[in-house]
Amino acid sequence: MDKTINERIVSYSKELRLPIFRRDFMVLAKEAATQRLDYENFLLQLMEREYEGRLENRKKSHIRQANFPSKMYLNDLKRDQLPLSAMEKLPLLERLDFIESGQNIVLAGNPGTGKTHIAIGLGLKACLQGYKVLFTTVHKLLTQIRESHSQRNLKVIEARFEKYDLVICDEFGYVSFDKEGSELLFNHLSLRAGRKSTIITTNLGFERWEEIFGDPVLTAALVDRLTHKAHLINMNGESYRLKETKQMMNK
Repeated sequence: MDKTINERIVSYSKELRLPIFRRDFMVLAKEAATQRLDYENFLLQLMEREYEGRLENRKKSHIRQANFPSKMYLNDLKRDQLPLSAMEKLPLLERLDFIESGQNIVLAGNPGTGKTHIAIGLGLKACLQGYKVLFTTVHKLLTQIRESHSQRNLKVIEARFEKYDLVICDEFGYVSFDKEGSELLFNHLSLRAGRKSTIITTNLGFERWEEIFGDPVLTAALVDRLTHKAHLINMNGESYRLKETKQMMNK
């Protein structure tokens, strides 16, 4: 290929932000010449590579921006050790139809039974299918809300929070809230109610949520909004971490 033409293609592809096009066009041009491909097929191959590369980069970007604490995929779950409710409902949930329907998921049960793993696994799968996901602990979320509230830019974080296709709120119930915190969290979660999906993981049954919020009326309202048409999964069972510890001790 003529050096001047080569340099111009490199220059144009840089300006147009086509990194894979720029990387592969010379190799594909030689292959096209050898195989006597017409111009349309040569161009199609280049465009397909650029398109596939962008899709892959978008998936990686979605996963990075979701702020998962670790990558815990659904394929890594020991499904036969999950509580019965999770074993029964997971095949339906991993189709991700609940996101399109704006439905919530509440994973409630004692520690070590796979709640966070399921939540992150669903979140990762959603990222790989092009959805925008946010992972946060409830404590971290409330801290951000309080800071935004005090700085008078709460509307900014609310608008961003509403746009996520899926929000995962982990560790619901680890920390109780004062009256202001309860109201701020209630209002924030209510922004998504009935429109966008939220996954909640909690060690507490609904009957104990008043311990977190303190206000029975606000608690009842939040439970009603989060559970309306939601998938409720009973995650009570023996801790898999405890099982692993017992197995190690018995060796």
